[in-house]
Amino acid sequence: MKAYLELCQRVIDEGVWIENARTGKRCLTVINVDLEYDVSDGTLPVLTTKKLFWKPAIAEMLGYLRGYQSAKQFRDLGCNTWNANANENADWLANPFREGEDDMGRCYGVQGRGWRNPEGREIDQLRKIVDDLSRGFDDRREIMTFYNPGELDRACLAPCMHTHTFSLVGEHLYLTSYQRSDDLPLGHGFNQVQVGWLLMIMAQITGNKPAKAFHKIVNAHIYEDQLEQVRNIQLKREPYALPKLKINPDIQSLEDLETWVTIDDFELEGYRHHPPIQYAFSV
Repeated sequence: MKAYLELCQRVIDEGVWIENARTGKRCLTVINVDLEYDVSDGTLPVLTTKKLFWKPAIAEMLGYLRGYQSAKQFRDLGCNTWNANANENADWLANPFREGEDDMGRCYGVQGRGWRNPEGREIDQLRKIVDDLSRGFDDRREIMTFYNPGELDRACLAPCMHTHTFSLVGEHLYLTSYQRSDDLPLGHGFNQVQVGWLLMIMAQITGNKPAKAFHKIVNAHIYEDQLEQVRNIQLKREPYALPKLKINPDIQSLEDLETWVTIDDFELEGYRHHPPIQYAFSV
């Protein structure tokens, strides 16, 4: 939590105003951020200086692991974050590859579970990683990437947090997650939870122990219509201690995640937080 607040202050102090072509808004921007989360004792990196709706964050990542392509599928899991990008993005609405209402195209989990090579063969990146880690094997290629340059024109949004690399050292599992673009007031809280959760759930279904997650961000920014709230509300609040995440121990495999798991299989203990802040969302 302290590292997040320091990052927000760094953007305010050192950031440069950049005009974002997609949103038509200016944002204060810095390049290169490294964050680290120790989840070995079940601590989940949840923002406490505002209320974070952590269950939709987990639901979104669960949808990615299932390879979902429809905003409706995410809604059914309890996550509404894809409604606007699937149905209100003017460029996507005019895209000939869009397959109707709620279609997100070939982005995020679709690539993680069915990345297409030049011959059109689909590669299940996640399945390979789970199989390797479950037998205690790490070939230093335990990588799941949502970024497929050949299909960016077939997606409503290029992936922001785009690549996850798992590293097994003995029985301890590490995760390095790469993010090209980070909306600090609005999206970052989701992403931070997802990085921690992904490491914990992958350790559980592969029979390993979660260690540390490393969150690498290229472009961190605050939009101009968010700046006042960050400076005058969130940065003036004192953070609380981080909560612990309890995961249903019956979740033992990738097949469990694909079939019956819901957000009710996760419980956050000791989550104390300040009131929510309604930050502007940029489509």
